[in-house]
Amino acid sequence: MKKYTNTGSKDTRSGFGAGMTELGQTNDKVVALCADLIGSLKFDDFKKNHPERFFQIGIAEANMIGIAAGLTIGGKIPFTGTFANFSTGRVYDQIRQSVAYSDKNVKICASHAGLTLGEDGATHQILEDIGLMKMLPGMTVINTCDYNQTKAATIAIADHHGPVYLRFGRPVVPNFMPADEPFVIGKAIVLNEGTDVTIVATGHLVWEALLAAEALEEKGISAEVINIHTIKPLDEAASLKH
Repeated sequence: MKKYTNTGSKDTRSGFGAGMTELGQTNDKVVALCADLIGSLKFDDFKKNHPERFFQIGIAEANMIGIAAGLTIGGKIPFTGTFANFSTGRVYDQIRQSVAYSDKNVKICASHAGLTLGEDGATHQILEDIGLMKMLPGMTVINTCDYNQTKAATIAIADHHGPVYLRFGRPVVPNFMPADEPFVIGKAIVLNEGTDVTIVATGHLVWEALLAAEALEEKGISAEVINIHTIKPLDEAASLKH
């Protein structure tokens, strides 16, 4: 069984921030919009170095999505940032009408996804965001597992034409994916070969799946682990093949 090493736990939202920093330097079409959560979304460096390409919209998420859709008409690549609940549930109509059905090149980037911010309560948590977004036409849905993969995905989606929902989290989690591994949208990654059982995992649970595979190996069970970082388009072939 292949062993993966935690090279130093980090929060996945910081991977997004690092990706935005690189995009700020390499792609002048990339602009950032934030709904009053600069620190939480790790936009600080992008704002400091590219103030003319950063827009603080305030606590007006629906307006943020509308502005982002409009910016694409001028050839910009807007990345919007707020919590997952406010990125999707609060502004679903605007995303559906102005982004998805209009096929606008907006990158909806969402931190604090799922139950990862328990102390903030149910008003800030969301689990149904993946379902909401993957039902929309043309929408790509990505859920990354660690800092390195989140950074790579952030950079990759700038080159993908079409709406994207990129989902990541607040907690510090193990960082184990290779820093130099390119992110390929829609291509699952087989982390461990196995012959008895297959564990398909996404997001922060990928590391837990690797730990589960190790525990199963101790019991004589060979477990395959697949990292499904792209929910839509889903790599069905990888699951069926393995």
